[in-house]
Amino acid sequence: MSHIVIQGGRRLEGALAVQGAKNSVLPILAATILHPGRSVLLGCPHLSDVEASIRILRHLGCKAGWEGEALTVDASSLDRWDIPDHLMREMRSSVVFLGAILARMGWAELSHPGGCELGPRPIDLHLSALRQLGALMREESGCMRCSAQHMAGREIVLSMPSVGATENAILAACGAQGETILVNAAREPEITDLQNFLCGMGCQVRGAGSSTVCIQGRRPTHDSTYAVMPDRIVAATYLSAVAAAGGEVELHRVSHRHLSTVTAALHAAGCQISGGEGQVVLCSTGQLHSVGTIRTAPYPGFPTDAQAILMAALLRAKGATVFVENIFENRYRHVDELCRMGADISVADRVAVVTGVPALFGAKVRCTDLRGGAALMVAGLAAGGETLIDDIFHIQRGYEDPVRDLRALGAEIRLE
Repeated sequence: MSHIVIQGGRRLEGALAVQGAKNSVLPILAATILHPGRSVLLGCPHLSDVEASIRILRHLGCKAGWEGEALTVDASSLDRWDIPDHLMREMRSSVVFLGAILARMGWAELSHPGGCELGPRPIDLHLSALRQLGALMREESGCMRCSAQHMAGREIVLSMPSVGATENAILAACGAQGETILVNAAREPEITDLQNFLCGMGCQVRGAGSSTVCIQGRRPTHDSTYAVMPDRIVAATYLSAVAAAGGEVELHRVSHRHLSTVTAALHAAGCQISGGEGQVVLCSTGQLHSVGTIRTAPYPGFPTDAQAILMAALLRAKGATVFVENIFENRYRHVDELCRMGADISVADRVAVVTGVPALFGAKVRCTDLRGGAALMVAGLAAGGETLIDDIFHIQRGYEDPVRDLRALGAEIRLE
């Protein structure tokens, strides 16, 4: 089993280009099956979740793989509508294939998805939206069997702005007759990226990035080549790492606007931050102070995916910072591992209070989930001595090569 070893306490300096966004490319890969032709994705990160999506596409009958740095999908030979249990369990985002399969094939059969254990993440909103479009569903022995021979557009009001439900509804609505209006839709930038990809294939989707998305039922009409947006959570990770360890980093291929809540918190903690078109520069002495209260919320609020990462950056900050997790019930599983490194964190229900300590020390720790693993890397870079991180398969779900990237900034880090 591989692990990451970090010798902490070194300043980080340099420049990096940020990888393509995991949370964007996964629904886009699902969307490729809408078109019985060829899609080429540029800037797609090499991740275990991406490889899991490729395996699903191949199982469905598509030709999918890497051609140099481009990921290509040819869905002209798609001939199945089922996803077996072992493929569904590899990642939570596998459920987004449901809407696309129904739109293309009219049938779908799959089990409940896997992924990080962050507490209950029911797919009820996904299923409700698809039912409102006319899909019929029944569950037998943990397997969902769905038919959608006559889907028709209508107004769908989501009870909460779920990213996955928004994506599934958009994909399914592309195969429905007439117009679908999705109200209280998620506003994340990755939704806009999905819309842009679909429109590039000839679909008619508008309004992504706002709370109302309109989809005119229309199948894609032509092949496309599309560049995936940069990953804002990976960018937040590297900014937090430099904030904690001290130094200066210039990130390229980023959107300053997409990072605004994270950079605002780091600025409040004492970092100097500037940005231009497609870049962000952060300078830090490594001596931070608390920032009050951080509340996670749907975009444009503070992202839940950056909660553990910012927490790790503030472990040595002077004073106390309060984190309130409003998205997932069980997203403080990383806390016990951070405390093994000398952190002072108390948790009660959805609230975590981080009181800064004078120093952190290296320890043997394990990843509990994707972003918790990233938090351990951030803490390890700021700690004295050696940190050994186990169960790094979680990190590999969302970070293409963090060892390479952090080493480029001067970190003493290696993969064993």
